[in-house]
Amino acid sequence: MNEISSDEIKGTEMSEIKNEVKSAEIKDELKGVERDERIKKAEESIQKKYHKQLFSPFAKACKIYKLIEEGDHIAVCISGGKDSMLMAKLFQEIQRHRHVNFDLTFLVMDPGYMPENRALIESNAKALGIPITIFESTIFDTVDHIDKNPCYLCARMRRGYLYSHAKELGCNKIALGHHYDDVIETILMGMLHGGQIQSMMPKLHSTNFEGMELIRPMYLIREDDICTWRDYNELRFLQCACHFTETCSVLNEDGTSNSKRLETKKLIAELKKTNPYVESNIFKSVQNVHVDTVIEYKKNGVRHNFLDEY
Repeated sequence: MNEISSDEIKGTEMSEIKNEVKSAEIKDELKGVERDERIKKAEESIQKKYHKQLFSPFAKACKIYKLIEEGDHIAVCISGGKDSMLMAKLFQEIQRHRHVNFDLTFLVMDPGYMPENRALIESNAKALGIPITIFESTIFDTVDHIDKNPCYLCARMRRGYLYSHAKELGCNKIALGHHYDDVIETILMGMLHGGQIQSMMPKLHSTNFEGMELIRPMYLIREDDICTWRDYNELRFLQCACHFTETCSVLNEDGTSNSKRLETKKLIAELKKTNPYVESNIFKSVQNVHVDTVIEYKKNGVRHNFLDEY
């Protein structure tokens, strides 16, 4: 029986190691090809298939509301949901057109996500070719002990952290992914639940961070079109990962919910059954305010009454 020398054993081991390395390299290369194809599909769907529904209203909002200006450095704030992820891709697309020179930072705040939720955000960003910058906060831990309006407090704190970190990175604007449906729901919610008429503005100056602005370039994009783009590209995005939303995401049998926004969304859908123009009419209502027929209004915090000039 022939004995196998130590040199032959080493040679076999080295050959096996080389085969394993080569196999891993091939797998990585295939993953890279798949990722490139996925990015290409997502970008081409914005450029062609859904250009009218997504890129055109995005570019229109940027133009008519003057959201992007020469020399801007915009922090594109990504929560991990469908709206902000699409917004990031639309910003990449409009930057390629080079009508004005501006810089982008794709900013993700981790408010205390579970590891699997953060991993999903990172995975989606990589799959879509979005170079994200992540920073951490303890917002979830803070609002976890709040009983009254935790979602409102969470949103306020998130915005403050985003403004602060964006400013540290040299940005002069933060971009949020609110869309057309968010706008009309906010208008109606203010009337029905707040006793006031106000809109979600396409841009505004920060009151606490000097020189900073907030912009909403998705202002004219419909939510259904965002969902259609998501499904076409077979993407799964993060929902709000806070445990409070577990009781807010479902309507009860009587149509009520812990989420007033969800109730308002359902109300608008019901109204649309008999009035197909209800959504656009709500949107236009805050553009056609006849001040002469308003009893009172506020300007810079000062209340004005029609009797002042009667």
